[in-house]
Amino acid sequence: MRKTWGLLSIGAAIILAGCLLAHWTQTTGGIRIQDVRFTGSNATPMSALLYVPSNATTKTPAPGILAVHGYINSRETQSAFAIEYARRGYVVLSLDQTGHGYSGGFAFGNGFGGPDGLKYLRSLDFVDRENIGLEGHSMGGGSILAAAQAYPNDYKSMVLEGSATGTLFSPKAAPNFPRNVAVVFSQYDEFSQLMWSVARAKDVAGSEKLKGLFGTEEDVATQKLYGSIDAGTARVLYTPATTHPGDHISFEAVGDSLDWFAKTLVGAKPMERDDQVWHWKEIGTGVALVGFALLLLGAFELLISRQHFAPLRQSPQAASVRRDARWWGSLALTAFVPVLSYYYFFGLGGQWMPASKYFPQSITNQIVVWALLNGAITLVLGRLLVKSKGESRSQWLLSLQIALATVGIGYLSLVLADYFFKVDFRFWVVALKVLAPERFGQFLAYLIPFTVFFLIAFRALHGFLFVNGDSRAKHYWSGVTATAFGFLCFIVINYVPLFAVGHLLIPAQALNAIVSIQFLPLMAILGLVAVFTWRRTNNYVPGALIAGLFVTWYVVAGTAVQFRG
Repeated sequence: MRKTWGLLSIGAAIILAGCLLAHWTQTTGGIRIQDVRFTGSNATPMSALLYVPSNATTKTPAPGILAVHGYINSRETQSAFAIEYARRGYVVLSLDQTGHGYSGGFAFGNGFGGPDGLKYLRSLDFVDRENIGLEGHSMGGGSILAAAQAYPNDYKSMVLEGSATGTLFSPKAAPNFPRNVAVVFSQYDEFSQLMWSVARAKDVAGSEKLKGLFGTEEDVATQKLYGSIDAGTARVLYTPATTHPGDHISFEAVGDSLDWFAKTLVGAKPMERDDQVWHWKEIGTGVALVGFALLLLGAFELLISRQHFAPLRQSPQAASVRRDARWWGSLALTAFVPVLSYYYFFGLGGQWMPASKYFPQSITNQIVVWALLNGAITLVLGRLLVKSKGESRSQWLLSLQIALATVGIGYLSLVLADYFFKVDFRFWVVALKVLAPERFGQFLAYLIPFTVFFLIAFRALHGFLFVNGDSRAKHYWSGVTATAFGFLCFIVINYVPLFAVGHLLIPAQALNAIVSIQFLPLMAILGLVAVFTWRRTNNYVPGALIAGLFVTWYVVAGTAVQFRG
């Protein structure tokens, strides 16, 4: 009995330790964090995290900053910036854009929520309305520019983090617009063409568009002040050595924004730019994410030991006699077909499955099409390469019950973390969030195609993976290699050119390249789940159902809604 509780207990302890570290970091110095909801334009429900430093009171209002995440991210993505701003005495409203996180509406609506966020921040009686800053990453730059355009006299300065004026989603610059802007554009930003019309981010200083914003005919000098802060025409360029998503975990990028607000806003606590602690929060929530994976496995191990699930228990049977050419071929195809088809099938997904009432998330739709087409390929290749060994009893009802219970225990852990510590489970771009209630219907719709894919994939995986005489370590190594190694290679092949010559292997696929980074840890976790459940049941169904539930939850909770409704 003690053994069956062991892994679950370890996972829970790791989650608790990570959450405590993250919570202590983001509340250092007496910072209070509130989950705020308010009504925006067109009766749109809006969501944000409000960071209130101890110096902010109705008698001593503090300067405020509206911080906004980028496309298909959420309010927690900006936590590095929000924590450091709050430590320096700024009240920070970290906003969920419309159609993102827990905000209603659809992506791109109502100025991305930026004007409503600025209006709400200024309504707080402990905020100094004469000292308001705006900070936005990527499409969040469009959000704060929309706010500045709607309320041109209600802010003093802004930071465009990996963003630009005059893109598809933001207004163009004018002689006095935006007011006192810092452009933080990283040396390896994947969106240099979209943002500043240059092929390489390192060439941003020579961008004609940027020179127009800075009012100069010469290349823009980094960290040089252009214009006048008092007149509202100040401009400065920072170029930290990181990537577009890397801005969120860059001491340099965070420090650049701190420097700018220290110069342009009044009333903050003076602190050195290098005095930063946000990384401990990132480490804490990353540790909690690892603990969550262990908790899932531990929950399954505990449940499978119960008498109710006894019919599922069965020792694993080897699917292959040895690692021959057929085995290695099956492994290679399992690992590499999904990545070789990634860009093309994503493109088909955008054409075949636009956002609709029942499937309202464009990015999720692309993943669905990619998954189903790969499922079809797996069915064909499975008949050619994988020898059927005969299936064990599937016990579908019990498999569904144990899958629901396993993922339910994991979901409960996240709900408790959110309630007690105001954190989710995340590291960098990989984030597991509590599902917004209004997205439950979307979850059910997407659950069907994702589960179909994993049933096909896990059945094929277990049709060859386990070799006679394999140790437990070899079995897990084979599972993780089959599911994740291809994406590791894909990311390396895409990003080596970025750091070597200044652009991705296929620059036009910048968004999908960034999205692919999440696949690596997720597919590794799913490889562990597949092998762990198989070793206890000799059955692919329980693991496939767990994978369908988990991935659907992960994607639907963390991706934007594009359908207008």
